[in-house]
Amino acid sequence: MLAMHTHRRLHISTSWQILIGLILGLILGTVFYQNKTAITAMNNVGTMFIDLIQMIVLPIVISCLTVGIASMGDVRKLGRVGVKTLVYFEIITTIAIILGLVIANVFHPGTLVNIKSLTATNISQYVASAKTVAKDGSLWTLVKSIIPTNIFASLSAGNMMPIIFFCVLFGLGTASLGSKGQIIIDFLDAVSQVMFKVTNWVMKTAPIGVCALIGATIAQMGLSALKPLGYFILLTYVAFALLIVVVMGLTARLFGLRLAHIFSVIKDEVILAFSTSSSETVLPRLMDKMENYGVSRSIVSFVIPTGYSFNLDGAAVYESLAALFLAQAYNINLTLMQQLSLVLILMLTSKGTAGVSGAVFVVLLATMSSIGVPTSGLAFIAGIDRIVDMGRTAVNVFGNSLASVVVAKSEGEFDADQAQRYLEQVRGHNRAVQSGAAE
Repeated sequence: MLAMHTHRRLHISTSWQILIGLILGLILGTVFYQNKTAITAMNNVGTMFIDLIQMIVLPIVISCLTVGIASMGDVRKLGRVGVKTLVYFEIITTIAIILGLVIANVFHPGTLVNIKSLTATNISQYVASAKTVAKDGSLWTLVKSIIPTNIFASLSAGNMMPIIFFCVLFGLGTASLGSKGQIIIDFLDAVSQVMFKVTNWVMKTAPIGVCALIGATIAQMGLSALKPLGYFILLTYVAFALLIVVVMGLTARLFGLRLAHIFSVIKDEVILAFSTSSSETVLPRLMDKMENYGVSRSIVSFVIPTGYSFNLDGAAVYESLAALFLAQAYNINLTLMQQLSLVLILMLTSKGTAGVSGAVFVVLLATMSSIGVPTSGLAFIAGIDRIVDMGRTAVNVFGNSLASVVVAKSEGEFDADQAQRYLEQVRGHNRAVQSGAAE
């Protein structure tokens, strides 16, 4: 009895473990500020955690998406779901872009910044491929990039859209075989179950990875680096909050959903995405949880991976806010027509750079060049990008979760009873953990 009682006292939920890791990371980063040895060690530990996640992401996407498409079986249904998904993504993303512009126009954060104090910050690590993407980021480039010439090269590079395109065709081909294709479906289904099991093991290391990643960031830049751009960071997080509470809240209500319920289910994943600034870290568990929440596997397997390239709501609101912020900092007054063109440019470039390292800076480079704002201003916000990236990654994850439920609801493939049962199960688990920790 004593052993059981002790075990309950020591049990801490995943959310609290990650938050504790986040706090310890802040402390370690402050203590080891500018300590190269400590920064290297923390960077290496954090990188190993991200690598562990990336190791399992693609096998899960390939197995789940192929099985989901094969189970769907109907090309017309796939086309209908695809159109609904992309239209929904475009509407929400466009609203997010406009929201960023509205906030920047109302509060004018750039006018409070002395851009002349800009230092020659090196941002090459963010925009290594920026010139290529900015020059070739046309609609045709985007469309052509979806079709893989070598699926193994796409797997090696981690390019999500060509992988999704291949899996859709492979899934439809498998379904067309009828009973002969069942062996492929059974095999890939078993693969997905194995990888979800591996995911649970890897997630045990999440608090350590979070601690290392946050610690390395703070140790490199220091908390004092946030002060000059504190107002801009604050407004950015206000924009994130408005996007979730107002835009996504109204969207959920329109489809008869409760935003709070979805958050209760994916709370751990949102916190982890926020802490690591990586949406890939939560992709496997996100797909698993949304399926448990009542969204059909075929919808989950298609919508969430596609959303990782086409539904970057957090990035969209930040890109428009940052572009106008830098224009204001340079005392460049953009007309209404210029801001409308900015919306159209961001609608395209934010999709064309999906999956590119430093994609936000690639988008901003192309956008700023088109509206006559000096691109050197990117160096001014490069230092605080990691702090902002935490928020926009969490928003992206939440937005994709909501999208899967909305599309499933529109297709009649959302089991409300199962959602309620799973929600009660999650809440019951949380209550058990809290009561056990309190004893």
